[in-house]
Amino acid sequence: MLIEMKVPSPGESITEVQIARWLKKDGDFVDKDEEICEIDSDKATLTINAQEAGGLKILAPEGQSVKVGAVVATIDTNVKGESKKAPVKEVKKEEPVAVKKEEQKAQPVAVAAKETKTSYANGIPSIAAQKIMEEKNIPAGKIAASGKDGRITKGDVLQALSAGFNAEAVSGWGGTRDTERQKMTSLRKKLAQRLVAVKNETAMLTTFNEVDMSGIMAIRAKYKDKFKEAFGVNIGFMSFFTKAVTEALNHFPAVNAQIDGEEIVYHKYADIGIAVSAPKGLVVPVLRNAETKTLAQIENEIKTLALKARDNKITIDDMTGGTFTITNGGVFGSLMSTPIINPPQSAILGMHNVVDRPIAVNGQVVIRPMMFIALSYDHRVIDGRESVGFLVKVKEMVENPAKMLFGAKDPVEVLLGL
Repeated sequence: MLIEMKVPSPGESITEVQIARWLKKDGDFVDKDEEICEIDSDKATLTINAQEAGGLKILAPEGQSVKVGAVVATIDTNVKGESKKAPVKEVKKEEPVAVKKEEQKAQPVAVAAKETKTSYANGIPSIAAQKIMEEKNIPAGKIAASGKDGRITKGDVLQALSAGFNAEAVSGWGGTRDTERQKMTSLRKKLAQRLVAVKNETAMLTTFNEVDMSGIMAIRAKYKDKFKEAFGVNIGFMSFFTKAVTEALNHFPAVNAQIDGEEIVYHKYADIGIAVSAPKGLVVPVLRNAETKTLAQIENEIKTLALKARDNKITIDDMTGGTFTITNGGVFGSLMSTPIINPPQSAILGMHNVVDRPIAVNGQVVIRPMMFIALSYDHRVIDGRESVGFLVKVKEMVENPAKMLFGAKDPVEVLLGL
């Protein structure tokens, strides 16, 4: 029986997708529910799973654009094969047999070679070796492994370095004039269109400020172990900034608004988009009602979404909506940038690298961990006073995290009833 594998609908308004990658080869035996193909839409990367077990026949090659609902493969259920889901049979230990001395000498060598070939460690560097290879930009394929099960040891790397590398071996450049063309994915094409549209259709401006991160870093140093023990996740900068942003949005609702035709929609909630890096580009999953969540809840949700992005499991629903976005270029070493608004939102906050810099405090020059922050905003919705005021409010709460507990008010003022 032939089972037709059709392209599922990634979401409303999407009529065409692109075959990004076949995870199985033509003619392979596939198990039921096994992932066989990745497809790119203009919003996300999705997978197609086998409906039944059988022989796979691929009908649409990689890179081809196909309509939603089109048949891209068939599965012949009459084809039988060895299921990878089958439990591994226990191998009985064979009784030792007498062998000649000549065979005894040859046998260990053959066994060792077989183990090296099939071992998971074959070609994998040790931690010490990996560190040196990253520092010297040496690919694993250029190192002759001598460790157990084919593992690359620190000594292997040092020996290779002493022997020397040519420029091509280390950098990958060959001194040629060759070029390579690759077709843009649907996701990349849509992203390009949206970015150009933002520049052309919004009155985008960016305002900057800087934040003293001493307070947050002190809290993290003091409570990181207890926090992880209690909630199973590390405490990072993003949760503090997310909480600070939700409080600042409450004071400056225009920053949380967006244009819809001839109306401005003001949101009474804060759905915060967190830009995370995925294998095929940047995606922005959304934390729903972030204003109601604790730091631990924010950290856990960010971790979950980041893992889904890394594994290409982000769904359309994960990225739909969002009233404000935060992006952290600091994880890549960015000192300062002007982030681009994520439409139809009206503003985006950019975080950056934390660098020790001299600043003036009470007339004295001191060294503090400082971060530049940037707010890009649509001037059609947000006035200069609101944009600057919003960024200052974020700065105040990040530098004095206790204010987040009291709606951006000073805790002493709350105690005094002021």
